[in-house]
Amino acid sequence: MTGPGEGLAPVMQRNIEALVERRRQADRARSLQDRLADRITGFAGSMRSVVLHGAVFGAWAVLNSGLTPLDPFDPSFVILATVASVEAIFLSTFVLISQNRMQAQADARADLDLQISLLAEHEITRLVSLVTAMADKMDIEQAREPELAELARDVAPERVLDEIEGTG
Repeated sequence: MTGPGEGLAPVMQRNIEALVERRRQADRARSLQDRLADRITGFAGSMRSVVLHGAVFGAWAVLNSGLTPLDPFDPSFVILATVASVEAIFLSTFVLISQNRMQAQADARADLDLQISLLAEHEITRLVSLVTAMADKMDIEQAREPELAELARDVAPERVLDEIEGTG
């Protein structure tokens, strides 16, 4: 059995460790309201929450249905409906806060992915140019393929985005 990091290239292991550390830093930097919203949302989306709500609402219904010797305190279930509605309002707000934060993180990751892709595209373009020049100098037939000239051109990301947006 292999341990963590075994079989990975050192650069890959370094990148993983850097990403994990970055997530830890981001987690520590969250505001109190973000941590609170995440904890509430985490609990609300758990089976413990389902069981707790089932028990509370079930007990409420039994106590107010007249099936027990206790006097009902909410025979029309208006209080229960009000409590459930207010809880739903707050929970949906907490979920939206968490989703907004997660969307901002996803946007930042997408921007990073785009930057890395553009850098890789630029590097590959340079490599194609270099290899094509070497192949041309060595009189290799494939160096004269028209496709290579196209691959050696830099990509203008704004033109690609304009094209994508124009065809949508």
